Amino acid sequence: MTDEHLDTTQEPEDTTPETPAAPSNVSEVQNLADVDKVPVWQQNRLDLSPLIHAVGAVKNELRKVVIGQNELIDLLLASLFCNGHVLIEGVPGIAKTLTAKLLAQTMDVGFSRIQFTPDLMPSDVVGTTVFNLKTSDFTFNAGPVFSNIILIDEINRAPAKTQAALFEVMEEQQVTVDGTTHPMRQPFFVLATQNPIEQEGTYKLPEAQLDRFIFKIKVKYPELDEEKAILRRFREDFNMTAKANVKAVFNDIGIAACRKLVEQVQIREELLDYIAAVVHHTREHPDLFLGASPRASLSIMKASKAIAAMSGRDFVTPDDIRYVAYPVLNHRIILTPEREMEGFDTKDVVDDILKKIEVPR
Repeated sequence: MTDEHLDTTQEPEDTTPETPAAPSNVSEVQNLADVDKVPVWQQNRLDLSPLIHAVGAVKNELRKVVIGQNELIDLLLASLFCNGHVLIEGVPGIAKTLTAKLLAQTMDVGFSRIQFTPDLMPSDVVGTTVFNLKTSDFTFNAGPVFSNIILIDEINRAPAKTQAALFEVMEEQQVTVDGTTHPMRQPFFVLATQNPIEQEGTYKLPEAQLDRFIFKIKVKYPELDEEKAILRRFREDFNMTAKANVKAVFNDIGIAACRKLVEQVQIREELLDYIAAVVHHTREHPDLFLGASPRASLSIMKASKAIAAMSGRDFVTPDDIRYVAYPVLNHRIILTPEREMEGFDTKDVVDDILKKIEVPR
């Protein structure tokens, strides 16, 4: 995010914003919200300081190791506050898994990592019922999915039957085995990674599973200055011992409180109509074979509220909606075969839709 996006002293603009980022500390937001400078209608009715403090603390810990990846970190936190899940896509070596693991390290909650492989079975993920010889009874052995933050590395390496084991738990946050339902502890947050280049030995994720991710984040290479900074930081730390310095600064109670704050962020009726129009246009666009579902509309609404709160505002602006539109929609829409052969990208279609629909004022 630019400072312009965060500045609550200015009225929202209709132009597409640059990459947003949450304010770094509480005092910055409090200064921006000074009563003498901000109109009454723009002053926050919610006390967002717990959320702002948590975001700043988590980012400060991540910055001990991770350089750059601002958009990735912002969207990961927004997803956490929306009770959603994230699919991270990018080439190997750009800190996808590292960032996800360090994010979990900043939180005093359970963490589980599952490496998806072609021979992985559904029971290896959700668990299985076994016969206990001592008690002469069947007992349930919970799988690694029974934790708070779940990192699934290379999710497209496992076959369809193993991927299907995630359907129920990602949507309903429960697992049913042998007729018994086992609810998940809160928070329950799934982060999955995949490599878009090497497709040998991989299995395409079904549309029903893709739709269960609130965001698909496409991670890019670092900028030149960022890569220089990476080399300088680790030139005498080959094993990245700095990872041990990342401390837990957030817990389950804090996450629940932040989620409650995000729910209370205001969004005008006109902006709800704007979200509906954007998603509806994906179903009628001539370049799309498949449009987005109402789940996408709900995801845009939730995510825009989270971004607004992380920006120090208790109200959503059109810029918040436009910022989250592509990460929410890019994995839910499918190009027509003709456009795909011509080299079009889903981002081209989303940008076209956002340009055509009038932005509420």
